[in-house]
Amino acid sequence: MLKKLIIAMVALTIAFPVSTQAEIKMFNEPPFDYYKVSKGDSFWFIAQRYGLDYRELMRLNPDVVPTNMQVGSVIRLRDTAQSPASFEQQVADLVNKERTSRGLSPLKHRADIKNVAEKKAMDMINSNYFSHNSPNYGSPFDMLRTFGISYRTAGENIAKGQKSPQEVMNAWMNSSGHRENILKPEFDSIGVGYYQGAWVQMFTGS
Repeated sequence: MLKKLIIAMVALTIAFPVSTQAEIKMFNEPPFDYYKVSKGDSFWFIAQRYGLDYRELMRLNPDVVPTNMQVGSVIRLRDTAQSPASFEQQVADLVNKERTSRGLSPLKHRADIKNVAEKKAMDMINSNYFSHNSPNYGSPFDMLRTFGISYRTAGENIAKGQKSPQEVMNAWMNSSGHRENILKPEFDSIGVGYYQGAWVQMFTGS
């Protein structure tokens, strides 16, 4: 009990620094390629903070609704930044890098499973929840069957708020349960979904 309390206290210290400043730091140009949306953000405010034109930000992020920016979603700040649309394949590639470095077979990134993973990511944002069990689709196993995916074994990893494929993979690989799914020898296929800051990996083995 004491150990749990100490861990909780450390976590609170990390989350809420002792000294804070109300002043918002402004930049002449963005120091990074991506930005994670916070509560109350708008394209205009983000553009002002990073010395950008808000119309250019809107052009760079055509899938983001300006009047309904989702907290935790990731937007591009530079034209040279890859579109978040490429995040899904990058995650699948990182999964296979982890597997092959350990002598495991790579997973096939299947379009049909990817479709289910994308729908789950959208569902988590649009229905405002973070859970393996969807209020609309049920468990990931129910969801796979609903969309006609047959399997002998299956698994799911979810995450929310990470800004890049590498960041979300680091989080999953540092968690024993998520890492176990990524490295499970019985899996042969994967589908990765990303939507406005929500990440989903769905695994199957036939």
